[in-house]
Amino acid sequence: MGRTEAACRQLASRARRHMQDGQPRFETDRSKREELAGRFFDAFRKGDVDGLRELLAADAQLVNDGGGKVGGRHPVYGVQKVARVLAAAVPPFTRIGAVLKAQEVNGQPGAILRDRDGRIINTWTLDILDGRIQTIRSVINPDKLGHLGPVADVRAVIREKNQARRQPPAPLSDAH
Repeated sequence: MGRTEAACRQLASRARRHMQDGQPRFETDRSKREELAGRFFDAFRKGDVDGLRELLAADAQLVNDGGGKVGGRHPVYGVQKVARVLAAAVPPFTRIGAVLKAQEVNGQPGAILRDRDGRIINTWTLDILDGRIQTIRSVINPDKLGHLGPVADVRAVIREKNQARRQPPAPLSDAH
């Protein structure tokens, strides 16, 4: 499964508990979800690994939907790895003028990342349960983003971002 034994035990334990308790899959209190999402995106913008770890479930996962066109194809599992991957993603995007705006996406707390010209790079949604972020879903497939507005040339953005990795970091701005 690509997960540690401890993460698998945690998944099984949580699944059994939810089945017994009849708990919903996601947190239903909108204000709690929005508050947690706000804290998450603040930590993400700052590249704050410790802040991200505090908000993620032990068995957190980061899933990218590039549709085979762009982006990673394999999910990232575990609080440590997910926090490190997220924190490392910020500096190169800030260097090329990307802007992250928190907003609801598909009924879930989320955000849209846009390039310096306002075109969509990707969307993020957060699956929240028990006061922790269980799954972060990133959609970067341009075919799935067009209904939200103009879509960036993601391959060009990724090339530019990779070149920017060698430059000093700047905080990711929040569009209001």
